Amino acid sequence: MPDTEPSAPEPSADPIGGRSADPIGGPSARGRELVRGAYDLHVHVEPDLAKRRIDDLGLARRFEELGLAGFVLKSHYAPTAERAAVVRAAVPGVRALGAITLNNGVGGLNALAVEIAARGGARIVWLPTVDSENEASEHTNKPAKPPAWRKIQDEFEASGIELEPVRITEDGLAKVLEVVARHRLVLATGHLGRAEIHTVVDAALAAGVAHVVVTHPDYPTQGVPVDEQRSFAERGAMLERCFAPIHSGKVTWEQTFEAIRATGPEHNVLSTDLGQIANPPVEDGLALMADKLLEAGFSEDDVRTMAVVNTRALANG
Repeated sequence: MPDTEPSAPEPSADPIGGRSADPIGGPSARGRELVRGAYDLHVHVEPDLAKRRIDDLGLARRFEELGLAGFVLKSHYAPTAERAAVVRAAVPGVRALGAITLNNGVGGLNALAVEIAARGGARIVWLPTVDSENEASEHTNKPAKPPAWRKIQDEFEASGIELEPVRITEDGLAKVLEVVARHRLVLATGHLGRAEIHTVVDAALAAGVAHVVVTHPDYPTQGVPVDEQRSFAERGAMLERCFAPIHSGKVTWEQTFEAIRATGPEHNVLSTDLGQIANPPVEDGLALMADKLLEAGFSEDDVRTMAVVNTRALANG
């Protein structure tokens, strides 16, 4: 994820992982109702290497209160399927799901790691994010406002740990895709660059992967033009629209609206990518997106399709 925080005062922390003070106004009752029953397929909460706004149990309790179905725990560094199982046992009214991100911490394009995650109940496999070649190139260019995880990567390197980019090789990708297809997992493109995304989508569809998601295609380091997004949609891929990079100003609402109109709500899925300290509460993100989409002229059916119908299809396989 971009994991970018806007310049905002840090909200007061809740010591038991509950909700902290909102830096912006909350969503409307209509927005809340429209996303009832949705999954948030992309959240970053504690425990994590970066400080987060809420922990996984606190988030599950908030989701239960608001009638949200569940969420996928994303970590750039560790598999989360076993952790999700504990959350489900503690808060049985909400379905927390695990994932794995193929960065250096799990051996990169490691088919065995994916097999183990799948057997443990993981739902989403993200291709490299913080360790992608694309992000390594971006770091060389020294962005003015680096993402929150960059500090962690810099600390690894300062301690003497070499962080070679995880390359998308034909053989490594093929082995991972075989496991993803066999277990009917969701494959997400992570922080790959534009050309790599094309390679992966083609290979995944050819390998029989049932669910392919292009991760925040409008984010600057992905930078997928709308006509190419339309091509992905026509071939069966889903396009993820995340709240956090829009809220932080890396992606505009108008970009988002344009891309959804061009590709069709049926090919888009809403997620929040939230959990950062200075951003709004995770549990508010989908409803805040619903409000913005309604203001832009999208119908309630459009919003339900992207927030509820499509997220439930991906969560439940």
